[in-house]
Amino acid sequence: MMRVPLKPSEASAARDALAKAIYSRLFDWIVGAINRSIPFNNTNSYIGVLDIAGFEFFTINSFEQFCINYCNEKLQNFFNERILKQEQELYEKEGLGVEKITYVDNQDCIDLFERRGSGMLDLLDEEMRLPKPLPIHFTSAVHEANKKHFRLDTPRKSLLKEHRGMRDDDGLLVRHFAGTVCYETAQFIEKNNDALHASLEAIFETSNTPLIKELFEQSLESSVFSQNRGKKLVVPSVGSKFRSQLTVLLEKLNTTGTHFVRCVKPNSSMSAWIFEGSSVLSQLRCAGMGSVLKLMQSGYPSRTGFSELYNMYSPVLPPELARLDPRLFCKCLFHVLGLNNRDFKFGMTKVFFRPAKFAEFDQLLRRDPENMKVLVKKVKVWLITVRWRKAQYGAWSVIKLKNKILYRREQLTTIQKYLRGYLTRQKHAKRLALFRKSNGLQARGTEMKKIVDQLTPQSRQKWEIEVVESQRQLANLVQQCKNQRMEIDACARSYEECLRRVDKIIHDLKGQLASDEAIKLAEIEQKMREEREQEAKKQREEIMKEKEMEKNEMRRKEIEVERVRAERDFEKNRAVEASREIAAIEEMQRKRAREEQERLDAQLAARLAAEEGTLADLPASTSWNSSTSSGNNNQKRGKHDLSTWKYAELRDTINTSNDMELLLACKEEFHRRLRIYNEWKQKNASEKERVEEARRVPLALMNPQQTNDTMRWIGASGASRNSATLQVNPALSAQRFFKVPFSSRLQQNGKNPAVFFVETGSQQGVWYGHFNGQWIQRQIELHPDKPPILLLAGRDDLQMCELPLDQTQLPLKKGAEILEHEFETIWAHLGGKPLAKWNP
Repeated sequence: MMRVPLKPSEASAARDALAKAIYSRLFDWIVGAINRSIPFNNTNSYIGVLDIAGFEFFTINSFEQFCINYCNEKLQNFFNERILKQEQELYEKEGLGVEKITYVDNQDCIDLFERRGSGMLDLLDEEMRLPKPLPIHFTSAVHEANKKHFRLDTPRKSLLKEHRGMRDDDGLLVRHFAGTVCYETAQFIEKNNDALHASLEAIFETSNTPLIKELFEQSLESSVFSQNRGKKLVVPSVGSKFRSQLTVLLEKLNTTGTHFVRCVKPNSSMSAWIFEGSSVLSQLRCAGMGSVLKLMQSGYPSRTGFSELYNMYSPVLPPELARLDPRLFCKCLFHVLGLNNRDFKFGMTKVFFRPAKFAEFDQLLRRDPENMKVLVKKVKVWLITVRWRKAQYGAWSVIKLKNKILYRREQLTTIQKYLRGYLTRQKHAKRLALFRKSNGLQARGTEMKKIVDQLTPQSRQKWEIEVVESQRQLANLVQQCKNQRMEIDACARSYEECLRRVDKIIHDLKGQLASDEAIKLAEIEQKMREEREQEAKKQREEIMKEKEMEKNEMRRKEIEVERVRAERDFEKNRAVEASREIAAIEEMQRKRAREEQERLDAQLAARLAAEEGTLADLPASTSWNSSTSSGNNNQKRGKHDLSTWKYAELRDTINTSNDMELLLACKEEFHRRLRIYNEWKQKNASEKERVEEARRVPLALMNPQQTNDTMRWIGASGASRNSATLQVNPALSAQRFFKVPFSSRLQQNGKNPAVFFVETGSQQGVWYGHFNGQWIQRQIELHPDKPPILLLAGRDDLQMCELPLDQTQLPLKKGAEILEHEFETIWAHLGGKPLAKWNP
């Protein structure tokens, strides 16, 4: 006697496992004994009957229902594969054109059970291999591994009230092909394990009963001990064994010809002669019988091959029939039997029969020699008849083709007739249309005659000759349209000329008629106006007398007021004169400063002229632009005095300096010197060179009056603006674009030869400017007499506009400012390279 301490639950599990083991091994021993009693070692052909349990669905469903329903899912998938899928694939392969029948595929439900790694059976086995397996952990793992799977859900989604009270980790809701089942997983782990403890198996191995001892003989294949787990037996689980046995069964079914018998449960009370229609219909629908019946109704369940029928009849066929193709022979045979064409259909290699037509099919397969000879004789007669009919049909087709050719020849003549008529009409369509329009235009002569009759005698005598001439031209136009030798284009030109002449005459006649009526109305209005003027004259004389009296009284009052105001102004003027004397002294000081700056600017111009190799004849006083520029630049410049810097030093500082105040001061000094240089160059140039120099920028930018006004405004506010510019001026980064016209014809100002004025009505070319803050960045000059000129700051400074944006007055000029994309489009079209954005 062996004693092993176990818990009550463990003892019950060991007892159940022992019962299962005895039953399973005894069952295998009985089957083996029966097989050994049969005197055959190999079986090539056999008939097997498989009886399986139906789909089970109870209030409480455990591991047993889980395995049974899994088996039903596999067999239902095999049924769909064999009856529906393979049958339809055969119809499609043979080209029968049978309508495709759709059915519910439960492969996704089978994958939920069998999928490697995330399938429920694999997860159950994996849970059993854990040190402490728990049903709750297994249920949670199944839900986590199969999220959003259509076939799997939580128990609270069940339609039964008993299932909705379960927790999510206590059960699995699986949607099978026959319905939704809720499985309680509390005992899945215990029921999935039927391994015997080593002590129990050792007791039965030492049994005195030979049968019991034989049943529990160990083999290397069935008992394997794990070295890492002591003496605990490691055996396959119930689920894995069930799945492997089911796989073997399906492999056998796939290699056999299968016939199915569907069993239907008529009622739920197990009573005789009672059928619950809704329950039976639900079972048939879940089993997929609806799709099967549709396929059987539209399909061909009985079939045989062409070669099989031909080989069966070939021994009794005469030589002339033995040469026939098997397909053609079968076709002849079916026509001899009188089968309806709707009862059978030829495929690529087989012939298929409709349901309930197996009697005719069986008659074909009977191997009665006498019957076969009779059928062969009928085939021969039918074949001769068919060939004779084909010959008749050929002769009839030739006759029909002949008649068709003759008919088409007659129709060809008719088509040619209508085509020639159509071409003729198309040829003269323009002339006919022109003739109709000419007649309509000739009818408008009556309208001209009516208008002439309404004119005054003087106007009528003037227009009658022209109207008669027009009517004569219209008559000639009609005759030209009738003359076929006259080209249609010439007629059309004559028509257009006459149409314009008639329209012009009618328009002028209507104008003349309106003018005559206006003259009559003017005469009437003149008489009425004279009468009204006489009356108004009398009224004005009376009003003038009254106003004269009022005016004399007002003049007396104004003289008194003026006397009082004159006394006040006298006192105010004395104060103003005193302030003027102070302002004159300050103006004299500023004038001396400007003269000193002009002297320095003249020296700079002389140096620039020496660098260009020209001789400068500088005047004693500078022009209005020089004076203004000197005045502006003599304002306070902060801490940078650049008047003694050279041009190269200014350019290098502009290109390399990071000091913003110094950079702005260098730019202002550079453009100031550039303005002085251009004024000197224009002053000492010839008249032709002055004209070309004046075209360097539009005169709208250089108008003397505007510039003087601007300089006075700049002089008044220059100090404040210059001080703001020395800081980081936002205007430096503001990009503005302008477009103004050039003037091509210029004349000199008599007082100032350096200044040109635009001659009225002469405009030629367009000037585009891109200002980066106050200074010009890019310039485009478009002239009709020379190619476009594209100038860029830093490269073409001497040829570009040197004035700041405020002095050009472009922002105040209406319509001068344009958008950026307009300037960029012209710049790119003329071949200019894109300019990178610059921020100070």
